[in-house]
Parts: sequence; C-alpha cells; structure tokens
Amino acid sequence: MRTLFVLFNYIRCLPHIALFFIHSKKKTIYADVDRWLGILGKDYSRTFGFVYLLSFYPEYRNLFYYRVGYIQYFFKFLCPELSTLYLYTPHIGEGLFIQHGFATIINATSIGKNCWINQQVTIGFTNSTDSPTILDNATIYAGAKVLGNVVVGENAVVGANAVVVKDVPNDCTVVGIPARIIKMNGKTVRNVEAFS
Repeated sequence: MRTLFVLFNYIRCLPHIALFFIHSKKKTIYADVDRWLGILGKDYSRTFGFVYLLSFYPEYRNLFYYRVGYIQYFFKFLCPELSTLYLYTPHIGEGLFIQHGFATIINATSIGKNCWINQQVTIGFTNSTDSPTILDNATIYAGAKVLGNVVVGENAVVGANAVVVKDVPNDCTVVGIPARIIKMNGKTVRNVEAFS
C-alpha cells in the first residue's frame, strides 16, 4: 500500500523531483536521502527513496526546502512541511537527520555533517548575537536545549532534556541541567560538574 502511495506521489512531487536532479545542491540532497534511508532501513533507489521521504516524513520536507532555498515557495504547498520545525541556520552539513522534529527550533551558527536532532530541541541564542556551533556527527536528543555561543564537539551526545550552556568536548556525552559530562571517549566518568 505504501509503495502505491509513493508511486501516486510521483505526480504530486514532479517539481520536487526536477529539483532533485538539477539543483546546484543536488550532491548534498543526495547525501541527505542516503543517510535518511540508511537510518530508516530502507533499501530503495535514491529517486524512489526521495519520493518516499517526501511522502511520509514532513521533517525531511523541511530539510529539502531548506536546501533548495526560495524556489520552495512555488511548490511546497504540494507537499507541506512540518509547521513546528524551524531551520534558521546559515550552514547545515549534509546528512542531517531530524527524528520526529515536532516543536524543534534549530538556530545555530552552523551544523556539521551527519548530525541527529530529535523532537522538542531548541538550539539558539542567549542574546541577539550568539548562537551554538554543532560539529560533525553530534546527536541531540529529545527536549535538549543548546544555548549561546557554545560548541558541541564532534561525536558528542547531548542527552534528553539537557541544558547546554558551555562547550561540549569531542566524543563526550552530557546530561542534566546544567549539562555535565558522564562519558568521555566511550568511558563513564564521575564527578565532572563543569566543563568548557
């Protein structure tokens, strides 16, 4: 049944498919599709997978519209985006995966490659000029807040509902309010109250 729905959506998504093949950012869009399909365990061709993602994942639509820029306004009514997911980041690396995405605000200075962001996450300012930088392969779980001029390092994990107001080093897991390190380089650590 899902396959028939996707095939039907080829008609509805013709403008999207055209951009998929000709847009100047098509390599990044392809990388996004490949990562999403890999995470979802779908062994589809890239084109079919693209239409599948447009059909069933409004979070992916937001990311695709972000990639293609202002031209989106001519056709996104055909495949509406998730209205409570906001992407206000000047640079987002390829492969960003947004799981659920409900009530999520992503307003970083930049986001690296292959990051993962869950629902009800806020990444944003503490004043009018400072916003976070998220490096490659970072994961930010549900409800977390990453605020101000901080860096979330490569391969870092921000636990659910954590509040990050200081830099998170590479290869660390942080939890709590305010966030504290509980793992470094895959090993559990104790009594790390502050970090920068």
